[in-house]
Amino acid sequence: MQVPSEHLLILAAVLFAIGVLGFLVRRNVIVVLMCVELMLNAANLTFLAASRQHSIPGEPNLVGPVFAIFVIAIAAAEAAVGLALVIALFRLRQTTESDAMQEMEG
Repeated sequence: MQVPSEHLLILAAVLFAIGVLGFLVRRNVIVVLMCVELMLNAANLTFLAASRQHSIPGEPNLVGPVFAIFVIAIAAAEAAVGLALVIALFRLRQTTESDAMQEMEG
């Protein structure tokens, strides 16, 4: 028994909304990076659900999984660069709060 594509799209929308809310509300840079990862995973789920919905029974549509692999690669690069910035921020200011970055601008 397969989960309907509509349910997967609703789950992706909820995950994306939680990610956006966390990105806008939280001040800890690590939590903000996790929310960005959550939004990227919601996009992956959307790609996979749409690919499954538009595939023919004998001939699967592989466009969605290919896009999901690219998004995973981009997410890995984003995590590496983001965590390097968090380490640099922590060494400089002894905090991971995003307000400390605003003080560095001026």
